[in-house]
Amino acid sequence: QVQLVESGGGLVQAGGSLRLSCAASGRSFSSYAMGWFRQAPGKEREFVAAISWIGDRTYYADSVKGRFTISRDNAKNTLYLQIYSLKFEDTAVYYCAACPKPDYYSDDDSRKEDDYYWWGQGTQVTVSS
Repeated sequence: QVQLVESGGGLVQAGGSLRLSCAASGRSFSSYAMGWFRQAPGKEREFVAAISWIGDRTYYADSVKGRFTISRDNAKNTLYLQIYSLKFEDTAVYYCAACPKPDYYSDDDSRKEDDYYWWGQGTQVTVSS
């Protein structure tokens, strides 16, 4: 069992930066691949980024490559999402999620919501123009 709590969201001007955090409880965090997803108003939840259990492999949605960086600190049981050059279309609730395996078989594999067993409650990111 893993419990996840996101933080770090807020209201930011376009072009600004944010770092989201996801604190995990449970001793299995360091064994699991982790992901970030987001849901904008009126839209379905979408994949943002994922990372393997030791952080040596990362996966990104095309829409965020070059602006978002996913990382983790297993000693602190924490997952991060650093966001640069925020755009209005980044406005969404951001969720972290845990996948009960150490890595993904492919980029497509990392995007499958059904493979993520535990989810946080989300943190709101609002980008103003």
